Amino acid sequence: MPNKDILISGGGIAGPALAYWLGRAGFAVTLVERAPAPRPGGQTVDLRGAGRTVVTRMGLLDRARAISIEQRGFALVDRKGRVTARLPADSFGGEGIVSEIEILRGDLARLFYDASLPHTEYVFDDTVTGLEQDDDGVNVTFEKSAPRRFSLVVGADGLHSTVRALAFGPHARHIRPLGLYNSWFTARDELDLDGWFQMYNAPGGLVASARPGRLPGEIKASFAFRSAPIAYDRGDVAAQKAIVAGRFSDAGWETPRLLAAMADASDFFFESVGQVRLDRWSRGRVVLLGDAGYCPTPLTGLGTSLALVGGYVLAGELATTGDHRVALRNYDRIMRPYVDDAQKLPPGGVNGFAPRSALAIRMRTASMRAMTRRPMRNLIAAQFAKASSIDLPDYDLPALR
Repeated sequence: MPNKDILISGGGIAGPALAYWLGRAGFAVTLVERAPAPRPGGQTVDLRGAGRTVVTRMGLLDRARAISIEQRGFALVDRKGRVTARLPADSFGGEGIVSEIEILRGDLARLFYDASLPHTEYVFDDTVTGLEQDDDGVNVTFEKSAPRRFSLVVGADGLHSTVRALAFGPHARHIRPLGLYNSWFTARDELDLDGWFQMYNAPGGLVASARPGRLPGEIKASFAFRSAPIAYDRGDVAAQKAIVAGRFSDAGWETPRLLAAMADASDFFFESVGQVRLDRWSRGRVVLLGDAGYCPTPLTGLGTSLALVGGYVLAGELATTGDHRVALRNYDRIMRPYVDDAQKLPPGGVNGFAPRSALAIRMRTASMRAMTRRPMRNLIAAQFAKASSIDLPDYDLPALR
């Protein structure tokens, strides 16, 4: 690419990871993020399969391990807190529901942010408001900053991507809702989890969970529920908390304590669960990465792997082809089979995660107990193996090593 000025929108995981690779390859990278600074905390994400390989090629795997969270595994509990099924962290070779390396989202994003800093200009507390492209570049307007021109714009700004809406059309065209809503927050509570990620289901498609945080007395909690579409203001956190509290007011287990913690949580996040599907991830000089282009939903456990692998492939193709049109076609060709496989929901799908009836909950628990035995083991192993179902190109660039 003759002009090497690239704008990335989104400072989560995908954006800074891509910035790292592009900067190392000699591109002039600017990253714009709506938040006023790198976002701390968040829920845990996992490094598995090809995503872990990418982090290894970045030379950051040891640092990632150093900030990972110790968890014994995943456990289902009943209304009284009794464990009904377990899956230890070392199941399936450390690639199970809880993987060998689990890291808080904010900690992983910060790792990539720090690694990308020597080569990346960060613009916080701002966002893209307009894109106007021609044969040679993209004129970009921002909410606060002066307009600028770039050779390429990358939307790495999540499920509700602003870049995708500007370049590809309204969210409704590309997001396929699953009839599920999820919330996350940090709880300061001495809830005894004994090192396990515990999940509780109640009839009506209600799911409450809690898992150890990285700091003493810190718990990463979640409430999820099935529902027809809900109209809500994405900027009104108090109203979102009220929606969740209304659903879980008498759900059982430790929900009263978690609801009390939610009321005071400063990092509360609420979102509908959906997949992003597009026939193409680029339009002219605008391209999508990670959840913005191919969100698989948290149910798959593969969002981080897709983001990291996608960033590595996109940067490698841009660096080696010399023509953005060829690079973007190659990016789609290499990533499409991996994405298609990852977007296939695990056995049971939403019904397996949030059963509606007491009978369905008991059946799912029985399935969980059978996960490590044949024939169920083979079926579940195939799901976990998806993280590695791509042959990563080895881009022969010293700057990328």
